[in-house]
Amino acid sequence: MDKTGEIRFVPLKGIPEVKEGDSLGEMILHAAAREGFSFLDGDIVVVAQKVVSKAEGRVVNLSQVEPSGFAVTVSEEVSKDPRLVEVILGETRRIVKMDERESGKGRLIVETIGGLVLANAGVDASNVSGGEDVTLLPLDSDRSAGVIRKHIEQETGKYVAVIISDTVGRPWREGLTDIAIGCSGMRPLSDRRGEADTKGLLLTATEMATADQVACAAGLLMEKTAALPVVVARGVEYIRGEGSSDELIRDPAHDLFR
Repeated sequence: MDKTGEIRFVPLKGIPEVKEGDSLGEMILHAAAREGFSFLDGDIVVVAQKVVSKAEGRVVNLSQVEPSGFAVTVSEEVSKDPRLVEVILGETRRIVKMDERESGKGRLIVETIGGLVLANAGVDASNVSGGEDVTLLPLDSDRSAGVIRKHIEQETGKYVAVIISDTVGRPWREGLTDIAIGCSGMRPLSDRRGEADTKGLLLTATEMATADQVACAAGLLMEKTAALPVVVARGVEYIRGEGSSDELIRDPAHDLFR
Protein backbone atom coordinates (compact mmCIF):
# COMPACT_ATOMS: atom_id res chain seq x y z
CA MET A 1 0.00 0.00 0.00
CA ASP A 2 1.03 3.60 -0.51
CA LYS A 3 2.99 4.68 2.55
CA THR A 4 2.05 8.31 1.92
CA GLY A 5 -1.67 7.58 1.74
CA GLU A 6 -4.39 8.28 4.26
CA ILE A 7 -5.21 5.93 7.11
CA ARG A 8 -8.80 5.90 8.38
CA PHE A 9 -10.41 4.35 11.44
CA VAL A 10 -14.16 3.88 11.15
CA PRO A 11 -16.26 2.77 14.15
CA LEU A 12 -19.21 0.54 13.34
CA LYS A 13 -22.14 1.80 15.36
CA GLY A 14 -25.21 -0.09 16.44
CA ILE A 15 -23.62 -3.36 17.56
CA PRO A 16 -26.28 -4.72 19.96
CA GLU A 17 -25.59 -6.32 23.33
CA VAL A 18 -23.68 -9.52 22.63
CA LYS A 19 -24.87 -12.81 24.11
CA GLU A 20 -23.36 -16.28 24.21
CA GLY A 21 -23.68 -17.98 20.85
CA ASP A 22 -24.00 -14.78 18.81
CA SER A 23 -22.13 -14.63 15.50
CA LEU A 24 -19.90 -11.58 15.71
CA GLY A 25 -19.15 -11.80 12.00
CA GLU A 26 -22.86 -11.56 11.22
CA MET A 27 -23.37 -8.73 13.71
CA ILE A 28 -20.48 -6.79 12.16
CA LEU A 29 -21.89 -7.21 8.66
CA HIS A 30 -25.35 -6.07 9.78
CA ALA A 31 -23.88 -3.01 11.50
CA ALA A 32 -21.85 -2.17 8.39
CA ALA A 33 -24.94 -2.48 6.19
CA ARG A 34 -26.94 -0.16 8.46
CA GLU A 35 -24.12 2.39 8.27
CA GLY A 36 -23.82 2.07 4.50
CA PHE A 37 -20.24 0.87 4.98
CA SER A 38 -18.67 -1.46 2.42
CA PHE A 39 -15.53 -3.46 3.15
CA LEU A 40 -12.51 -3.11 0.87
CA ASP A 41 -9.58 -5.44 0.27
CA GLY A 42 -7.01 -4.92 3.01
CA ASP A 43 -9.33 -3.54 5.68
CA ILE A 44 -8.46 -4.52 9.24
CA VAL A 45 -11.40 -5.21 11.56
CA VAL A 46 -10.52 -4.54 15.21
CA VAL A 47 -12.86 -6.22 17.70
CA ALA A 48 -12.83 -5.57 21.45
CA GLN A 49 -12.04 -8.65 23.52
CA LYS A 50 -15.05 -8.13 25.77
CA VAL A 51 -17.64 -8.86 23.07
CA VAL A 52 -15.65 -11.87 21.86
CA SER A 53 -15.63 -13.29 25.39
CA LYS A 54 -19.37 -12.76 25.73
CA ALA A 55 -20.11 -14.45 22.41
CA GLU A 56 -17.95 -17.42 23.38
CA GLY A 57 -19.54 -17.78 26.82
CA ARG A 58 -16.40 -16.79 28.68
CA VAL A 59 -18.42 -15.25 31.51
CA VAL A 60 -18.34 -16.42 35.13
CA ASN A 61 -20.72 -15.43 37.91
CA LEU A 62 -18.80 -15.03 41.15
CA SER A 63 -21.72 -16.37 43.17
CA GLN A 64 -20.93 -19.78 41.64
CA VAL A 65 -17.24 -19.70 42.63
CA GLU A 66 -15.84 -21.45 45.72
CA PRO A 67 -12.39 -20.00 46.51
CA SER A 68 -9.55 -22.32 47.45
CA GLY A 69 -7.38 -21.80 50.50
CA PHE A 70 -4.61 -20.42 48.31
CA ALA A 71 -7.02 -17.97 46.67
CA VAL A 72 -8.10 -16.77 50.12
CA THR A 73 -4.46 -16.25 51.12
CA VAL A 74 -3.68 -14.30 47.95
CA SER A 75 -6.87 -12.26 48.30
CA GLU A 76 -5.75 -11.12 51.74
CA GLU A 77 -2.42 -10.01 50.27
CA VAL A 78 -3.99 -7.92 47.52
CA SER A 79 -7.32 -6.91 49.10
CA LYS A 80 -9.49 -8.53 46.45
CA ASP A 81 -12.60 -10.70 46.57
CA PRO A 82 -11.31 -14.28 47.09
CA ARG A 83 -13.81 -15.52 44.52
CA LEU A 84 -12.36 -13.14 41.95
CA VAL A 85 -8.86 -14.27 42.87
CA GLU A 86 -9.92 -17.89 42.35
CA VAL A 87 -11.09 -17.06 38.83
CA ILE A 88 -7.86 -15.16 38.13
CA LEU A 89 -5.73 -18.06 39.35
CA GLY A 90 -7.65 -20.42 37.09
CA GLU A 91 -6.41 -18.37 34.12
CA THR A 92 -2.85 -18.06 35.44
CA ARG A 93 0.37 -19.84 34.57
CA ARG A 94 2.42 -17.96 37.19
CA ILE A 95 2.14 -14.95 39.46
CA VAL A 96 4.57 -12.26 38.34
CA LYS A 97 3.99 -9.64 41.04
CA MET A 98 1.45 -8.85 43.71
CA ASP A 99 1.22 -6.20 46.38
CA GLU A 100 -1.25 -4.01 48.25
CA ARG A 101 -1.22 -0.30 47.61
CA GLU A 102 -2.03 2.26 50.28
CA SER A 103 -5.48 2.68 48.75
CA GLY A 104 -6.26 -0.90 49.70
CA LYS A 105 -6.80 -1.88 46.06
CA GLY A 106 -4.10 -4.41 45.40
CA ARG A 107 -2.33 -5.41 42.24
CA LEU A 108 -2.08 -8.94 40.92
CA ILE A 109 0.09 -9.21 37.82
CA VAL A 110 0.22 -12.67 36.27
CA GLU A 111 1.30 -14.55 33.20
CA THR A 112 -1.81 -16.07 31.67
CA ILE A 113 -2.06 -19.61 30.39
CA GLY A 114 -1.80 -18.08 26.92
CA GLY A 115 1.47 -16.33 27.76
CA LEU A 116 0.28 -12.73 28.17
CA VAL A 117 1.43 -10.76 31.22
CA LEU A 118 -1.61 -8.87 32.48
CA ALA A 119 -3.25 -7.47 35.59
CA ASN A 120 -5.81 -9.96 36.92
CA ALA A 121 -5.20 -12.33 33.96
CA GLY A 122 -7.51 -10.11 31.92
CA VAL A 123 -10.49 -11.00 34.13
CA ASP A 124 -12.77 -7.96 34.09
CA ALA A 125 -16.14 -6.89 35.51
CA SER A 126 -16.68 -3.75 33.39
CA ASN A 127 -19.39 -3.72 30.71
CA VAL A 128 -20.75 -7.14 31.65
CA SER A 129 -23.99 -7.28 33.66
CA GLY A 130 -23.50 -4.82 36.48
CA GLY A 131 -23.80 -7.73 38.93
CA GLU A 132 -21.29 -10.38 39.85
CA ASP A 133 -20.44 -11.49 36.33
CA VAL A 134 -16.85 -11.23 35.11
CA THR A 135 -15.41 -11.98 31.69
CA LEU A 136 -12.38 -14.12 30.96
CA LEU A 137 -10.15 -13.80 27.92
CA PRO A 138 -11.06 -15.97 24.92
CA LEU A 139 -9.48 -19.43 25.03
CA ASP A 140 -7.78 -18.83 21.67
CA SER A 141 -7.99 -15.25 20.45
CA ASP A 142 -6.25 -16.06 17.15
CA ARG A 143 -8.93 -18.65 16.43
CA SER A 144 -11.64 -16.16 17.44
CA ALA A 145 -10.21 -13.64 14.98
CA GLY A 146 -10.11 -16.31 12.28
CA VAL A 147 -13.77 -17.21 12.71
CA ILE A 148 -14.83 -13.57 12.34
CA ARG A 149 -12.52 -13.05 9.38
CA LYS A 150 -13.80 -16.14 7.55
CA HIS A 151 -17.42 -15.01 7.91
CA ILE A 152 -16.74 -11.50 6.63
CA GLU A 153 -14.65 -12.73 3.70
CA GLN A 154 -17.21 -15.33 2.68
CA GLU A 155 -20.02 -12.77 2.65
CA THR A 156 -18.12 -9.86 1.06
CA GLY A 157 -15.50 -11.51 -1.14
CA LYS A 158 -12.92 -9.07 0.26
CA TYR A 159 -9.64 -9.88 1.95
CA VAL A 160 -9.71 -8.56 5.51
CA ALA A 161 -7.57 -9.03 8.58
CA VAL A 162 -9.04 -9.22 12.07
CA ILE A 163 -7.49 -8.13 15.37
CA ILE A 164 -8.86 -8.93 18.83
CA SER A 165 -7.83 -6.07 21.13
CA ASP A 166 -7.67 -5.66 24.88
CA THR A 167 -6.87 -2.76 27.19
CA VAL A 168 -3.77 -3.18 29.33
CA GLY A 169 -1.41 -1.31 31.62
CA ARG A 170 2.33 -1.07 30.97
CA PRO A 171 5.39 -1.37 33.20
CA TRP A 172 7.12 1.95 33.90
CA ARG A 173 4.38 4.02 32.23
CA GLU A 174 1.10 5.41 33.53
CA GLY A 175 -2.17 4.99 31.73
CA LEU A 176 -3.82 2.22 29.76
CA THR A 177 -3.60 1.40 26.08
CA ASP A 178 -4.83 -1.29 23.72
CA ILE A 179 -2.86 -4.21 22.31
CA ALA A 180 -3.58 -7.11 19.97
CA ILE A 181 -4.22 -10.36 21.83
CA GLY A 182 -5.39 -12.16 18.71
CA CYS A 183 -5.13 -11.74 14.96
CA SER A 184 -5.89 -13.44 11.66
CA GLY A 185 -5.04 -12.54 8.09
CA MET A 186 -1.95 -10.50 8.94
CA ARG A 187 1.51 -10.86 10.37
CA PRO A 188 1.46 -8.94 13.67
CA LEU A 189 5.07 -7.83 13.21
CA SER A 190 6.42 -5.91 10.21
CA ASP A 191 10.10 -6.72 9.80
CA ARG A 192 12.00 -3.73 8.40
CA ARG A 193 15.45 -5.19 8.94
CA GLY A 194 17.56 -4.96 5.81
CA GLU A 195 15.65 -1.96 4.47
CA ALA A 196 17.36 1.40 4.07
CA ASP A 197 16.40 4.45 6.11
CA THR A 198 16.09 7.93 4.64
CA LYS A 199 19.89 8.34 4.81
CA GLY A 200 20.59 5.05 3.09
CA LEU A 201 21.66 3.19 6.22
CA LEU A 202 20.43 -0.38 6.56
CA LEU A 203 18.05 -1.05 9.44
CA THR A 204 19.29 -3.87 11.67
CA ALA A 205 16.82 -4.05 14.57
CA THR A 206 13.51 -2.62 13.37
CA GLU A 207 10.46 -4.82 13.81
CA MET A 208 7.25 -2.82 14.09
CA ALA A 209 4.41 -4.27 16.17
CA THR A 210 1.84 -3.40 13.51
CA ALA A 211 -1.05 -5.27 15.12
CA ASP A 212 -0.47 -3.50 18.44
CA GLN A 213 -0.25 -0.12 16.69
CA VAL A 214 -3.56 -0.69 14.93
CA ALA A 215 -5.23 -1.94 18.13
CA CYS A 216 -3.97 1.11 20.01
CA ALA A 217 -5.26 3.57 17.41
CA ALA A 218 -8.63 1.81 17.24
CA GLY A 219 -8.80 2.02 21.02
CA LEU A 220 -9.17 5.79 20.75
CA LEU A 221 -12.66 5.11 19.37
CA MET A 222 -13.40 2.15 21.66
CA GLU A 223 -13.58 3.85 25.03
CA LYS A 224 -15.36 1.70 27.60
CA THR A 225 -18.17 4.25 27.85
CA ALA A 226 -18.67 4.57 24.09
CA ALA A 227 -20.21 1.13 23.33
CA LEU A 228 -18.23 0.90 20.08
CA PRO A 229 -16.60 -2.54 20.17
CA VAL A 230 -15.73 -2.75 16.46
CA VAL A 231 -13.52 -0.38 14.45
CA VAL A 232 -12.35 -0.83 10.86
CA ALA A 233 -8.86 0.40 9.95
CA ARG A 234 -8.36 1.29 6.30
CA GLY A 235 -5.13 2.16 4.50
CA VAL A 236 -2.77 0.47 6.95
CA GLU A 237 0.27 -1.18 5.40
CA TYR A 238 0.71 -4.70 6.73
CA ILE A 239 1.97 -8.12 5.69
CA ARG A 240 -0.83 -10.47 4.73
CA GLY A 241 -0.64 -14.04 5.97
CA GLU A 242 -1.58 -16.40 8.77
CA GLY A 243 0.28 -14.75 11.60
CA SER A 244 -0.27 -15.39 15.29
CA SER A 245 -0.42 -12.97 18.20
CA ASP A 246 2.09 -15.27 19.91
CA GLU A 247 4.72 -13.61 17.72
CA LEU A 248 4.26 -10.47 19.83
CA ILE A 249 5.26 -12.28 23.04
CA ARG A 250 9.00 -12.08 23.59
CA ASP A 251 10.83 -15.38 23.83
CA PRO A 252 11.77 -15.90 27.52
CA ALA A 253 15.32 -16.68 26.39
CA HIS A 254 15.60 -13.10 25.10
CA ASP A 255 13.63 -11.41 27.88
CA LEU A 256 15.93 -9.53 30.27
CA PHE A 257 13.17 -8.98 32.83
CA ARG A 258 12.11 -12.57 33.55
